[in-house]
Parts: sequence; C-alpha cells; structure tokens
Amino acid sequence: MEYPENIRFLVLALAARNCLLVVAGLFVLDRLLGGRVSRFLRSAERRWARLANRRQAAIAFVFFFVIVIRTIVLPLLKVPVPGGHDEFSYLLAGDTFSNGRLSNPTHPLWPSFDTFHVLSHPTYASIYPPAQGFALAVGETLGLPWLGVVLSVAAMCAAILWMLQAWMPARWAFLGAALAAMKFGVASYWINSYWGGAMAAIGGALVLGALPRLRRRRRIREALLLGLGIAILANSRPVEGFILCVPAAIYFLWIMRTGARETPPGRSQLAIAGSLAAVLIPTFLFMAYYNWRVTGDPLLFPHVIDIREHGTMMLLWDSPRPPKTYANAQFDQFFNHHEGVSYRPTASEVLRVTADKFTEYSFCYFWAGVLLLAPTALAALRTRKLRLLAVTLALAGAGSLIVIWSFPHYISGLTAVIFAFLVQGVRRLRALPGRFRPWGRLLSRAAVLLLVAVTARYASGGVCDSLGWCRGLVDRQVILDRLKADGGRHLVFVHYRPEHDPGREWVYNDADIDAARVVWARHLGPAQNGKVLRYFRDRHVWEVDPDANPPVLKPFR
Repeated sequence: MEYPENIRFLVLALAARNCLLVVAGLFVLDRLLGGRVSRFLRSAERRWARLANRRQAAIAFVFFFVIVIRTIVLPLLKVPVPGGHDEFSYLLAGDTFSNGRLSNPTHPLWPSFDTFHVLSHPTYASIYPPAQGFALAVGETLGLPWLGVVLSVAAMCAAILWMLQAWMPARWAFLGAALAAMKFGVASYWINSYWGGAMAAIGGALVLGALPRLRRRRRIREALLLGLGIAILANSRPVEGFILCVPAAIYFLWIMRTGARETPPGRSQLAIAGSLAAVLIPTFLFMAYYNWRVTGDPLLFPHVIDIREHGTMMLLWDSPRPPKTYANAQFDQFFNHHEGVSYRPTASEVLRVTADKFTEYSFCYFWAGVLLLAPTALAALRTRKLRLLAVTLALAGAGSLIVIWSFPHYISGLTAVIFAFLVQGVRRLRALPGRFRPWGRLLSRAAVLLLVAVTARYASGGVCDSLGWCRGLVDRQVILDRLKADGGRHLVFVHYRPEHDPGREWVYNDADIDAARVVWARHLGPAQNGKVLRYFRDRHVWEVDPDANPPVLKPFR
C-alpha cells in the first residue's frame, strides 16, 4: 500500500500531540492529588516486579493473560473472518494437516478451483511454509482454526519473556513481554486474522534466548531449544530466518570455542553439538519430505513454483516479466496489471516502497508512546550487553528491505529484539541523572500508559488492527454460513464483473474439495462449467456476483 507523505506527517503530528497530552495530564493530575498518582504507579510497579522475579510463574502468567484478555474483548472483536489471499492459503494448510495429510491430490477440474497463493498442481496445497498451517491445524482440532492463532500469540509473548530474561533483569523482561502482549494480543492483525507473525516470532525468541544461556552454562535443554527455534524459523520465514541466524551461528561458534562462564563447566562441546543436530537433522529431513510431497522435488519449495508460474517480482532490482496468459481474468488482472505495473526498479520507486515498509513496520510494532523514548534510542541501541541483538536487528532488518513486497510479519523473527530495545529505552529514561530522573520516570510511565490507552480505544471501537489488515470477506462468510445451515451439499459459481478487485477473492475451498459441503468454483464459460455441473451433479447449484451491493446468491441458470 502506498502512503502519501502528508499522511505520514499527519500521523506523526497526532502521535506527538497524544504524547504531550498524556505527559501533561499525568504531571498535572499528580500535582493536584499531592503525588498520589506517582505513589500508586510505584506501588503497581513493585507488585509487578515481585511477580516478574518468579520467572516460571511470570511466563505462565503472560501466556494465560493473552488468552484471557482476548476472550474478554470477544464481544467487541469477534472471531475473525478470513479475507486475504494469504489467510485462505494458510487455512487450506491447516485443514490439510488436521486431516493427516501434507498435501492433497490435484483435482481433475482444477482450473475451476485455481486460486491465489495456492498450488493446483502437481498437488493441491498452500504455497507457504507449514508452521502457520500447523498452528491453525491445532486450532481446527480444538474446534476452530482461530484458537490456534490465539495459542500461538500467547506462546509468542511467553517466549519473548523467556528470551528477555536472559538479557536483562526479570522486571524489565516482564515489561517487554507485557508490552508485546498488549500490542499483539488484542488489536493486531497477528491475533485478529490468520496470517500474522507469531510463529516466526517464537522461533526468533527461542534462538536469541538460548544463546546467552549457553554462554553462561552449556546445557542440553538450551541446545534443544536453540534447535527448535531454528526449526520454527525455517518453516515459517525461511529466508528472513536464515539471515537472523547468521550472527546467531557466529555467536554460537564463539561460545563453543571459548567455553561457558560457569565453573565447573556444563556439558561438553560434543554433547551440545549433538543435541543441536538431533533437532536440526530431522527438521531438514522433514522439510525435504514436505517439499517432495507437495512439489515432487525435495529441494523445490512450493513458493518457488508459484513464482515461476506467475512471474512475480521479488527483489528491488527485478524487472517486470512479460505478461502471461491465464485461464481466468482475475489472475490476468492481478499478475499482469496489478503487480506488473505497481513497481519499476528505479531509484524513486525503491525509496517509495522502502518508506512504505517503514510506515507499516511502525504501525505494527510501535505506538505513539515510542516517541517519548526517542531521547534514549541511540544509547539503547549502543548498549554493549545487547550488541548481538543490535547486529541481528541491523542485518535482518536490512535483508527485509531488499524485497519489494514486504509486510511487517516478514520480520517477525525480530519481534523479541525490537521489544528488547524498547525496554532498554525505558530503562535509560528511568536512569537519567540528577534532576532529570523524575522526568524520565514520568516519560517512561506515559509511554506505557499510551499503549494501554490506544489498545483500549481500538478494542472498544471494534478496530481489529491499526493498519486495517483484518477485514474479512463478511459477505462470503454470510453466504457460506447460510448454505451450511440449510443442510445438503452445494456448488456455488462465482461470477465476477470486469472491474472486480482481484485482492478480494472468493474462490477458496476445503482441502478435500469433493467432500466439502460447499464448493466454490470460477465461472469459466459453458464448456468448463458444464464439466463441473456433471461432476457435482448431486449438489444444489448456485451463482453469486461478489461485486453486487450486497452480493446476492441465486439459483444457477
């Protein structure tokens, strides 16, 4: 999405205004009440610090806090309805895995069901790595795919706390996890859709939380968790995860060479390396097996097939490919006329898409109160103890900028790192010298309260995400629910108008198309439609025009 400069300036101005209002309001209210506000906040901080010092209990608390708080706001923020290409693709993966399969056979009438970000051949499967699909499969096994999303976000916040506990005192680690829970656990597309970044964030937190623990003492548990983190990254965001793991690998080799700090030392180098290999070797074998089941080639990833078929530009220096011919007008509109003309490898275009990335990253990971941490931002980034995290942030962040289309969850492996530096900024504010210290405390408390306030405002207004990336296809869901409630088995032909937005795709199906109670098919003309009608002769047949206002379901003629 393109963001005009005046919009960026307006958002920044509003954020600065909100910061000033909250800081001034806290200051004035505290003076009017004779310091009672400060005393109350100090008391609350001490209580949270006592909980934070009980490290295992704090991790469990954060996990269940996310589940409870999201359940509380459920009347305001309903169970999300899928709407984007990625969401339906991940849901297909979850449905496939929950039925005990890694892929599905190509349907004999696949052109009528061919859709975005889904392979129709050599097998019928999602183009994406399987980690998010496994999370959704857990939810589907529990009765609702979204439950897998909630559990993954809760596990992410718990993993962030575990990671931060290795890098800073317990109370500050707890603050970082609490901020992450507020940012992603209520009004974020990470928990209010099916395509967020929780899984990769878990992987990044495990990798960067295990390394300092191994530095202190070599233990098999940390080696296994390090391997698990790498495995999750490889199966969620493999390219970004690889970049993140480069400095981690160098640090790990340095640890193995220099030894642990504690005496007597922990496990031998061979035991640690063997434990890590015991996780990574099965992981890479599974990835090869998964690729083989989906693409027929252990070294060919599903996403690569999608790129080859559609000629999608990926990197900033890629040039537009020649237009391709597709069996349906929606693919032609999306790949030839939308992606094919929305970017050119020029300096101005590179600057534009890079600015858009920073805008979206800021909306996703930050809030207005982060502006109050600006005075200590440089000092936080230069903290010697966090040098590995700074290098990781710089390298992986730069890697994300060379991709044309980059969403905030593409760098979700860095989530724990980002919140580590946000907390470090708060710590620096609280440690300002002399007469500036009370102001530092005021600014740090205002920064945290601003996140609580904006989260409450979004939830009360039913705003699912600051970027609006959780707007589902409600009309499609209404029709789907109605047909399921009517009973029987149904076939729906989707007939788009020429001006249809290809980003709002309706043709997505279950993993087992033939067994689905409702099958969605493209309207591809009498010959292909006749084949579909004969194949599904035992179904009630309908047609729908998604571009009508509202869409109307009627018997197929």
